[in-house]
Amino acid sequence: MSKLPANARGAAVQAVLATLSGSSLDDAFAKLPADLPARDQAFAKTLAYGVLREHRLLSWLIAQLLDKPLPATSAAHALLAVGLHQLRTLGTPPHAAVGETVNATESLGIAKARGLINAILRRYQRESAALEERLPADPAIRHSYPDWLSQAVWRDWGEQHAAVLEAGNEPAPLTLRVNRQRGSREDYLRRLAEIGMQAEPLPGLRDALRLAEPCPVEQLPGFADGLVSVQDASAQLAVDLLELRPRQRLLDACAAPGGKTAQALERQEELFVTALDKDAKRLARVRQNLDRLGLSCVGFPADAADTRGWWNGEMFDRILLDAPCSGSGVIRRHPDIKWLRRADDIPKLAAQQTRLLEALWPTLAPGGVLVYATCSILRAEGEEVVRSFLVKTPDAQEKKIEARWGEPRSVGRRIAPGALNDFDGDGFYYARLVKKA
Repeated sequence: MSKLPANARGAAVQAVLATLSGSSLDDAFAKLPADLPARDQAFAKTLAYGVLREHRLLSWLIAQLLDKPLPATSAAHALLAVGLHQLRTLGTPPHAAVGETVNATESLGIAKARGLINAILRRYQRESAALEERLPADPAIRHSYPDWLSQAVWRDWGEQHAAVLEAGNEPAPLTLRVNRQRGSREDYLRRLAEIGMQAEPLPGLRDALRLAEPCPVEQLPGFADGLVSVQDASAQLAVDLLELRPRQRLLDACAAPGGKTAQALERQEELFVTALDKDAKRLARVRQNLDRLGLSCVGFPADAADTRGWWNGEMFDRILLDAPCSGSGVIRRHPDIKWLRRADDIPKLAAQQTRLLEALWPTLAPGGVLVYATCSILRAEGEEVVRSFLVKTPDAQEKKIEARWGEPRSVGRRIAPGALNDFDGDGFYYARLVKKA
């Protein structure tokens, strides 16, 4: 990607274009120019996230306003989307939304489009009410999803289809996990109150707090000292499902960035944990997180499915397989997923998930428990994978999850994203399997 201009709206355009070309938003933001002030960096991120959440809808509006179409991957199209998002969603004062967006044509090297950008944004101001009334009924356009993903959600969620799509567009809260080795949830609530931060405990999650207003982690009291971590509410369910006991051997098979590894060690001190991840850099993040929390485990940069490369033959009492997946349950945190994933990714991911399950099962001791998890809302990456595995594996059986959260499936439980679940967590799937003794 070319060097980003030191301009918030221009930087947002570059990030959007990079994503539409196949880059992740995180990678795009890592290339923000050093001379872009922190306030402008934050605004650029707000704009880029918003445009990617609404990209298909904004593209429809742009098409109605233009006499001749613009390529969706052009800087002018992306800049129009940035301007419309400000006017339509952010409530940016019109003089700033229009004027500053038009000015960004210079830094983007598209000064010839200045008149067009100005005319289209002003036309939207005049015609916005009529345009909104003409919005297509198709949820894929209204909620800005690619057709294949909208159709997959329809097949899997039926009448909840539109609500699930909408929930994926709502910004996620900042949910914390208190390190019980360093203090109680009640103690940390008091610390937050002392500095004027409001938070509430989440029922059913023993160590979870949700902040009323998100903030940078550096502002959280005791964060650097390991008092607290950031972890989504749905993700915090995994360790409870493992039913850990003292001196057990736990394998966290796809551990990075280490939230569940750390939670397991916080929950049960006398635990022997092996953490794996294929990416050595991502595994280093696990170690960094554990160091901050005062915890430790054995870690290997390895493909969990290639057991010959890392396993010494000693059985595990518990296995957590938080399998690589589409990330369709965390779109509200990563809207670029909508445009980076493709329909043919899903069967490939399901095959990888099956490969991991089949390879890891022999490493589980008789009577041991394996928890399978994905941050996906698609049946093909959840119950279909586990159900097929159970049919092929005589010594595996489901240990049903009895819970108030989520909803039961033919095997395991799934959690709808956002406001559709009790604790505003991400979309998730969990199944718990036991090896027959």
